Parts: sequence; C-alpha cells; structure tokens
Amino acid sequence: MTDPAEAAPNPGSESAASPAGFEPLWRWARRTYALHLLTLWGLAISNACLGLSVLLSASALRGCPARLRRLAPLLPPLGLYVLLLAAAIVASPAPRESFGSLSELFALATLLLAPLLVRADDFRRRLIDAVVALGAVLALWALGQYLVGYGDIDRRIRGPFSHWMTLAGVLLICDLLLIARLSVDRKSRRSLWRFGALAAINLALLGSLTRNAWVALGVTLVAFFGVRRPRSLAVLPFLALLFFLVAPLPIVSRVLSMGNPRDPSNYDRLCMIDAGLHMVAERPLFGIGPDQVQSRYALYRNPTAPRFWVPHLHNTFLQLAAERGLPALGSYLWLMAVSIREAARRYRREGGDAGPNAALYLGVILGLAGFNVAGLFEFNWGDTEVQRVVLFLLALPFCVAPESEPREG
Repeated sequence: MTDPAEAAPNPGSESAASPAGFEPLWRWARRTYALHLLTLWGLAISNACLGLSVLLSASALRGCPARLRRLAPLLPPLGLYVLLLAAAIVASPAPRESFGSLSELFALATLLLAPLLVRADDFRRRLIDAVVALGAVLALWALGQYLVGYGDIDRRIRGPFSHWMTLAGVLLICDLLLIARLSVDRKSRRSLWRFGALAAINLALLGSLTRNAWVALGVTLVAFFGVRRPRSLAVLPFLALLFFLVAPLPIVSRVLSMGNPRDPSNYDRLCMIDAGLHMVAERPLFGIGPDQVQSRYALYRNPTAPRFWVPHLHNTFLQLAAERGLPALGSYLWLMAVSIREAARRYRREGGDAGPNAALYLGVILGLAGFNVAGLFEFNWGDTEVQRVVLFLLALPFCVAPESEPREG
C-alpha cells in the first residue's frame, strides 16, 4: 500500500501547488524526522536524523512557503520562550556557563518541523503507532535487564538509557497515548500487539520503581475516567486492595514511601523546594541563570538537606522559574496550554469520540497532562529524550489539516 505521505498529491492540495522538484526533499525530510523519534535509545543517532531533517526541510521550504501557515498558533509562546531564554543567559551571573543552554534551540526543531512534515493522515497515525511500539520495545529491553541482575532500588531497570527516570518518562507518554487509542478506537481493541504493548509498558513502569511516573499515571487516569465514566471510579478501592495483595514487596514498599516525610528522598525534595523558592524570590524576573542551579545550590541549600549538591531541583516548574525567572515559566505554561486547548477544541468540533482524530487529541491531552504531573516531582523537561517526545505531542494538534484546508494524500 502506498504511503499517502509519499503519494502524488491530489489536485488543488497544498502539496500539489509545490514545485515538483521539492517533493523528494519533503519525502526524505519526513523519513529522517520519523527516524529521529524512533532512535531515542541512541541520542547521537537521533540528533543526526533531526539535523538532517532540518537541512532537508529548510531546502524544501523554498519551494512551498505556504506550509508555514500551520505553525502560526505555536509561534507566540515558542518565540517568547526562546526570547526569555536568551534574556536569562544575558542576565546570568555567569553568562559563559549559561550559554550552553542555547543547545535547547536545536531540540525545539522537533516541535517546529512536525506541522510541516507530519501532515498526511495515514503517515501521522503510523508514526504515532511506531512511537508506541518503540515504547513496548524499550519496556521489553528493560524487563530483560532483570535477567542480568537489575531490579532493586540501587540498580533499577533503565533500558538503553543512562537513567531510569528517562525510561519511565518515555514509557509514561507511550502508555497514555496507547490508552487514549484503546479507549476510543474499537478496531484497535482487536489488535493483540497493542494489548501486548500495554502489558509490557506498564510492567516496566512498575519495575522501574519510579514514583513520579506512578503518580502521574494514576492521577491522569483517575481524572480521565472520572470525567468520561464517573461510575468506574467505584472500583478503585477494590483495585487498590488487589494491588497490595499481589504486588511484589519492593513495589508495595515504594508506594507506601510516597507519603512518608521521613523518607530521605521525600525530605530532600522538600529541601529543594525551599532552596528553589529562595532562588525565585531573589531573582524573580530572569532567574539565577540557565545551568546555574547545580553550581549555586549550596548558597540556597537548607542546612538540614540530606545532600549538599543536586543536579537540579527535581521539579520542572520550580527549575524553570529558578534558573530563568517567572516570565519564562509563564511562557512554558502558555506553550502547554495552547496545545492542550487546541486538542480539546478540535476533539469537540470533530464529534468527540466519533471523530477521525479522537485518539490523537485525547492522546495529546493525556500525554501532556501526565508529563506535567510527573514534572511536579522531576525535572523531566530537562531530559532530552523525554522532552523530544513531548515536543512531538505539543505539535500534533497542528499537524491535522483544518476542514478549510485541503488534506495531503
């Protein structure tokens, strides 16, 4: 079957108006864009694919500048985010050290390129399925690590990544995308691979012993089913009882530790919040400087904090406010709100669950909500692999052609 993303365009469509010589560039740009998402397990490979996609897209845009129209809603919050990043670097007490944070501009290409490249309906659906399938492969990889001695709190499963938080962050988003698909698409419920992926991803999430991902998944799903099927929440006490009866002791112990203020990890996070609030209070406009939280933490550290040094504040919102200022945090929240609002608006306008893109819109809403709940306990926006999937989610509502625009394929 021919990929609509690569087929000859319909007469009158935007791609049909493009000079024919530029279509091969678009096809290769789409392929390298997809590859950069599917090679997150090797960040150097992913970066190379993204860089190639940027070069190919820049060349092809000369032949069809009209494709830039879909980016319009994203540009104000994204432009403000970039502007405030630059301002925070200039205002930093150590601008040379903060200058390295400009590398994030390259990462933002994932967001900017998606509305240009992930336009054809079939290509978009298959790419989302491929991302979910990648999550299943990563989960199986991580579960396989039990066979070589991983699994306890001191040596957690992490898949191909350098840290278990990265694994849990990617799996959380893949899990919510898959749950959204299964909740509205009856045809998907007849797909054995999707249920196999669901089982593998959730087992790996449990096995990662990553509490922020557990909280994010639980809160997001309770809110989701509470809105859609309030009566279904009546089974929660029974599910909780079943969990405590059958779950392995290390996982039960990890769950119970969430509410324990004497847990060293919990108390350390409270101390980080205290330090972060002092940073924000001292420099609320532009923060203490990008990449400066790590080096200056000792100046703000609570004397009773278990650790004298931390890489970040383990909270996305507090980290952004502390290192870049409250306006920068506002631009981040604006960017999230634009995408969630657009997904919700299009979901309602296209007929809710009966709409052709219902799974996509719900996946965006669930994925971004879960990511930000997890961000209350971890600086997941600063995790490049996780951020890359989130940037793809942010762009997805704008990848779907409005009814007034001819569709590709």
